[in-house]
Amino acid sequence: MAIAKAERLMNLALCLLGTRRPLSKRELRESIEAYLEASSDDSFNRMFERDKDDLRELGLVIETVENLDGEVGYLARRDSNRLPPITLDAEEAAALGLAAKVWQQARLAGAASGALQKLRAAGLPEDVDPYEAHGALEPHIPVHEAAFEPLMLACRDRRPVVFDYRKATAAHPESRQVEPWALECWRGHWYLAGWDRDRGAERVFRLSRITGRVRTRAGRFTAEVPDVVTVRETVAGWAGEIADRSALIRLRTGAGYPLRAKAVSVRELDDGWDELEIPYGHGLDAWLVEFGPDVVVLEPAELRADVVDRLRAVAKG
Repeated sequence: MAIAKAERLMNLALCLLGTRRPLSKRELRESIEAYLEASSDDSFNRMFERDKDDLRELGLVIETVENLDGEVGYLARRDSNRLPPITLDAEEAAALGLAAKVWQQARLAGAASGALQKLRAAGLPEDVDPYEAHGALEPHIPVHEAAFEPLMLACRDRRPVVFDYRKATAAHPESRQVEPWALECWRGHWYLAGWDRDRGAERVFRLSRITGRVRTRAGRFTAEVPDVVTVRETVAGWAGEIADRSALIRLRTGAGYPLRAKAVSVRELDDGWDELEIPYGHGLDAWLVEFGPDVVVLEPAELRADVVDRLRAVAKG
């Protein structure tokens, strides 16, 4: 399905770029095999409108022109779709080289390397080594989850997905229908931000808790996609990175080093425990549960209740 759509989009783009006059829907349908195979006019019209919107999202400037007879035609002028020459200095080339190296552990390594080769063909000076300027830097973003690539493609294509997800407090996974917005890496873990159709609200999912295969679904998004800044704030909040108050906990001596690293203050007690003041934001209760019997929440009361509820849910299985 993905290959067929990509071929259809390419054929449509070539038709629009190759014509000297606007082409009507009828002419475009007769020129592209996939459109000829459409089962009805309505089916073709829906397919064509989706393809036209997709090409515009990819950056192709498509003009709509109405002739003297009132017939609407489409074309993409070459001068409107021509990119200026690419010029990069040594620092910019080095930054791109580092960006390409980030993905060497993932299946995107080939795409990153290919993009760098295309930049060379487009004007990147041959005497500039994009890796040499900062050769001591070895940036890596670990991508071990099988769900990463299908979710990345679903975010790019704005396709709804279905997957089985196991919450931290649940013994068994449950099916989730999600409109994926963006992937973010926080503290070595990948998170997906999107719209949960079943709950009618935005949610964040940790990729390591997705079980089984990610399946894409046909159709458009039903919820508005926020801008990138909002998505990142959502991911940060649901990952427990945004704190607006403090919590007081007891932590067993010698345990919970990630909590100690975030502590605002630490007070040693005499019974093998320490008292910590830590930032309190959304998601802290789920994080504290991971430390099991090494953590006791003192205050606030609502955080203590949330942690107890999560532990009881785990105990029940």
